[in-house]
This record gives sequence, structure tokens and C-alpha cells, in this order.
Amino acid sequence: QVQLVESGGGLVQAGGSLRLSCAASGRTFAGATMGWFRQAPGKEREFVAAISWNHITVYGDSVKGRFTISRDSVKNTEYLQMNSLKPEDTAVYYCAADTAAVRWGAAKIADEYDYWGQGTQVTVSS
Repeated sequence: QVQLVESGGGLVQAGGSLRLSCAASGRTFAGATMGWFRQAPGKEREFVAAISWNHITVYGDSVKGRFTISRDSVKNTEYLQMNSLKPEDTAVYYCAADTAAVRWGAAKIADEYDYWGQGTQVTVSS
């Protein structure tokens, strides 16, 4: 059974940091594009960051310069280091995998991803 399991969410004060992890199991994702998305209450799912199999990265405009995505293909795990957190970063964060990885230009599009985690809550207090 293929699974993506996020961890590392929680409550943090504005200006603080959190590191999310996404552990994959059931198959290798070494060749997949891995991404992070988030969804706040009453809002649409938003692209956060993505990393290609060869470690090319792309970020959403709202997190550039504050968040860093990385991956360890040996451990089948991706990470999201979140610094300088703001209250508007409060959301459920989801990791995702695009196993076809045909179009890097589509890395920001949620529909391109075929595996999703269950999500982890991040709450930033002001």
C-alpha cells in the first residue's frame, strides 16, 4: 500500500520555525516530483513548493525566501523547512507526489499529483 505520511506540524508563534516531514512507503518516489500544498479554512488549496527528482525547486510567491523544500531519495522522504512563520501561514499542509513527472512546468498544479498525504495542521499565532 502506497502511503505518504506528514509529520512535524503544530502550534508556533509568529516569527518561529517548523520543519515538516513527509515519509513515503509502498514504492520508491526517487523519480517523482514531490510537492507541498496547503489549505486554510474557507480557502482553496494553495501551492507551496515542489522539488524535482534532480533537486530543482520552485516556490509559491507567498513563501519565497522563508520556506525551503528538500528531499532524501534514499529515505524516501521530503521536507519543508518553514522559517519566519506568519499567521497567514496557518493551514493544513499536504505533501504530494507526481510519479509521472512529465512536465516540470506543471509542478504548481495540484491535479498533476497522484499521491497525497492526509495532511498536518500548522497554526501560527500572532
